[in-house]
This record gives sequence, C-alpha cells and structure tokens, in this order.
Amino acid sequence: MSGFFSGLVFSAFAIFIAEMGDKTQLVAMSLATRYRALTVILGITVATAVVHAASVLVAGMLGAALPTDWLTLAAGAAFLFFGLWTLRGDEMSARDEERAASRRIRSAFVTVCVIFFVAELGDKTMLATITVGTQYHWLPVWIGSTVGMVAADAIAIALGSVLGKKLPERAIRIGAATLFFVAGAAMLGQGAWMLLA
Repeated sequence: MSGFFSGLVFSAFAIFIAEMGDKTQLVAMSLATRYRALTVILGITVATAVVHAASVLVAGMLGAALPTDWLTLAAGAAFLFFGLWTLRGDEMSARDEERAASRRIRSAFVTVCVIFFVAELGDKTMLATITVGTQYHWLPVWIGSTVGMVAADAIAIALGSVLGKKLPERAIRIGAATLFFVAGAAMLGQGAWMLLA
C-alpha cells in the first residue's frame, strides 16, 4: 500500500508542478470566462482522466520493455527537459484559442471536454505522466496525475477570476522549473547509483 500511496502523491505533485504556467492553464482560465466554473472543472476532469489513462498505458508498455535503472535515468533526463521547457514557457496564441473555440458543440460540458482534450494531447503534462508512469504502478499514477492536473487548473481558474491576467507568470514558471530540476537531478543520481551498484 505504501507503493500505491507514494505513486499517488508523487504523480499528483509532479503533474501539479508541470501544469503551473502551462498553456492548458490558460485554456482553463479562458473557458472559465465563458462557462460556469463547475462545468469547466468537470470537463477538465473527464478530459484529463482520458488523456492520462492513455499516458499510463504507454508508460506500462515502456516499463515492461526497458530495465528499471535505464528508465530511472531517462526519467531524470526527462524531468530536466521539463524544467527547461517550463522556463521557456508554453504560450497559446489567440489563433489557437479561436480555433479551439470554433469547435464548439451544443453542450458546454462536451465543449470543455473536447477543447481541453485537444489542448492536452502531446502537452508537457501528458509526457510527464508517461515519465512518472514508468516508475510506479499505473493506477496511482492515473489517479494522482488527474488529481494534480485538476487541482492546478482549479487554482488557475480561481486566481484568474480574482486577479485576471495580472498573475506573476514568470515567477510561477521559475518555481516550477526549479522543482523539475531538483527532481530530475535526484532521479539521475538514483539511476546512476543503480547502474553502478
């Protein structure tokens, strides 16, 4: 049970950090200006659960095919990459947002699900879920990554409604990148230790 709990906590924390300053947070804020917050949260939850289910499936296939020590090294390198990606920023142009909004479907809930699903495909948080999924069992990673993503987007929606566009995006990006660098360095160290042991 401790492995389940650690996988749940680690994946929730990692994805929460990955979502900070990500373009899908901007999508969530944008959707919250058009639809009720509860509809947006429910739509994001469903879309995230589907995308992250696919992510842990891919992670399970990778985990079965590759040795643990090399997976740990690769995960550490990936987390360093995510740190650099976070520092660089992840912008969504007005054109991308208009294109997503033009795909509206009658139901606000379905619209939110579809827009968020499309925005999340190939995103940093999807790749981070795959990375964490190679280290833990799929179920806690799936639950944790979904919880982390929804929690980060819920905060973004709440802050966005209070502060508008005056959020310190640069400070959020630097903080999230630092956490990725620390986690990446720790995983690289652990992977190297396992290879040398």
